[in-house]
Amino acid sequence: MGTFLEGAFAFLAFLWLVIGLFIQQSVLAENNEELRRNNAHSEKQTQAIAATEMNARQETFFKIAESTRRQLGSITGLLFLSSQGPIGNNAYSTEDLAEIWTQFAGGDVEVFSRLFLTMGGEEVDWFDLFYGTEIRRRHTENLLVGYDRLLELAKGCDTDNIILDSLIYSGHGILNIRMRELHPDIKFEPIVGTDTEQYLDSMINSGLKSS
Repeated sequence: MGTFLEGAFAFLAFLWLVIGLFIQQSVLAENNEELRRNNAHSEKQTQAIAATEMNARQETFFKIAESTRRQLGSITGLLFLSSQGPIGNNAYSTEDLAEIWTQFAGGDVEVFSRLFLTMGGEEVDWFDLFYGTEIRRRHTENLLVGYDRLLELAKGCDTDNIILDSLIYSGHGILNIRMRELHPDIKFEPIVGTDTEQYLDSMINSGLKSS
C-alpha cells in the first residue's frame, strides 16, 4: 500500500512540476513581450526626442544664420567699397555704391559677393582685392572667421548636407572659398560638401535596382 501511494504521489508531484514549469514559461513569455513593447515604446520616445532636439537646433541655426549672413554681407560691402569705390580704383561712383547699398538694405545680403564674383577678365588681381591693403585684409579675414563659424554651426544640425551645401554654393560661400585659396599665410583645409558625382551615381544605381 505504501509503495502504491508513493508511486501515486510521485506522479502527482511530477505533474505539478510540469504544470508549474508551464505557468512559469507563460509568465516569462508575457514578461518578455511586455519588455519588448516597453523597449519599442522607449525607442520611439528616444527617436521623437532626438527629432525634436534636431528641429530646435535647426530653428536656432536659421535665426543665427540670417543675422550672420547679413553681417557678412555688410563686411563684404565694406571690402567692395575699399577696392572699387572712390577710395579704391573708383570703378563705382558714390551714386552707384549708394544704389547697391539700398539693394543690400532691401534684403539682398549677397549683392556685394555677387559683384565680386562677376568681375571678369584676366586683369582682375584677386589677391589685391582681398589682401592688397591692411584694411582689405582685415575685412577679408573677418569674413573668413564669420563664415567658418557659420559652417561649423551648420554641421551640428545637418544630417544630410543640405544646409551645408546651400552655404557652400551661395554667393558668400563661393567668394569665401576663393578668399581661403588666396590667403598669404594660412593653408586652409578644403570645404567639403556633397560629392555630386557620387550622389548621382547612387541615384542611377537605385533606379536600376528598382527597375
